[in-house]
Amino acid sequence: MSDGPQAQTGQSLLFLTDEQLRKGIEAMFFAYRGFTADPDRILAEKSYGRAHHRAIHFIHRSPGTTVNNLLSILGVTKQSLNRVLRTLIEDGLVASTVGQKDKRERHLHLTADGAELERALSDAQRDRMRAAYRKVGPDAVAGFRQVLEAMMDDQTRHHFEAMKERTE
Repeated sequence: MSDGPQAQTGQSLLFLTDEQLRKGIEAMFFAYRGFTADPDRILAEKSYGRAHHRAIHFIHRSPGTTVNNLLSILGVTKQSLNRVLRTLIEDGLVASTVGQKDKRERHLHLTADGAELERALSDAQRDRMRAAYRKVGPDAVAGFRQVLEAMMDDQTRHHFEAMKERTE
C-alpha cells in the first residue's frame, strides 16, 4: 500500500539506478556549460579563462582577502594562482597590498575596472540562474540548492558557509 505520490517519489529517489545517476551527471555537465558560456565569451575578449573568473569572483566576495585564503577557497596550487593574480594585477583589475599586521601577507582588492568586469560576469550568470529559477519554481530551487550543498566536501562546505554568512 502506498502513502501517495509524494511518498513514492521521495522513496524512489533513495534508490536511483546507475542510468538515472548518469543522466543527472550529464545534466550537470551541460548545465555547467550553459552557466559558463556567457562569462567565457566575456573572458575570451581579454584572453582570460575560468581561473581568472573564479579569482575575480572570490576577491569581490571577500575584499581584502589574503592570497593564502584565496588559495584555500579555490583549492589550486600557489603557482597557478600566482600566474592568474600576476595577470590580473598587471592588467589593473586587482590591487595587492602588504598586510599591516603581517608584512608577509598580501591582501587583494578589485580595482574599479576589476569590479566592472566582475559585474559583467556575474550579471550574465545571475540572468541565467534567475530565468532557470523562475521556470522551475521555489520548491525546485530549494531542492537544487540542497543537492548542491550535499555534494560539497567538508572543507568546501566551510568556505561556502563563510560566504553565506557575509550576505545574511
